[in-house]
Amino acid sequence: MSALYPCHDQDKRALGLKAAEEAVADGRLVVMPTDTLYGLGCDAFNNEAVGKLLAAKHRGPDMPVPVLVGSWDTIRGLVREYSRPTRLLVEAFWPGGVSIVVPQAPSLPWNLGNTAGTVMLRMPLHPVAIELLRATGPMAVSSANISGQPPATTAAQAMDQLGESAAVYLDGGACPVGEPSTIVDVSGPVPAVLREGAVPASRIAEVLGTTLAGMN
Repeated sequence: MSALYPCHDQDKRALGLKAAEEAVADGRLVVMPTDTLYGLGCDAFNNEAVGKLLAAKHRGPDMPVPVLVGSWDTIRGLVREYSRPTRLLVEAFWPGGVSIVVPQAPSLPWNLGNTAGTVMLRMPLHPVAIELLRATGPMAVSSANISGQPPATTAAQAMDQLGESAAVYLDGGACPVGEPSTIVDVSGPVPAVLREGAVPASRIAEVLGTTLAGMN
């Protein structure tokens, strides 16, 4: 049976984070608040758990699962090369609403879907998410909703859609941003914004000091 923990209460937040950490270690799914939307997550290196996540969302491997991290340093062990564009985006926007698509380190034993050798990474700007991620390490996290349905900006909305699929729900209140992250692909020769969301594409271009693919 799923458990819901209101994280505005310090004691219940501590209990919830401990329960979520144990659930992730056990290969189960958890729902967490982030700055943008609520996320459904699991251990990024547990391929069976990632399969459960995709099944809970009614989604296939053709839509790979992003990975959330709890610090700037974590990204260095996940990427093939810590390139200048990646570093600029991390330093300008993390923690925050920018997801970065990069070539992944070739030795990683995970299976996040059909990634074509890349991974989408983000560090969220939310204290509950950061605390959990620093306890668990990198987590595969997708929006906490059934594919094709509205994304959840509250724990109640996530629970309405996902029900018993998640073992633990961490209720951090309404997401302060309430819209998806901006996705920037730096895996190719020219950076490209794949989805404009929480951060305008113009800000991305300003930080990178270049014209983005698809922009005039």
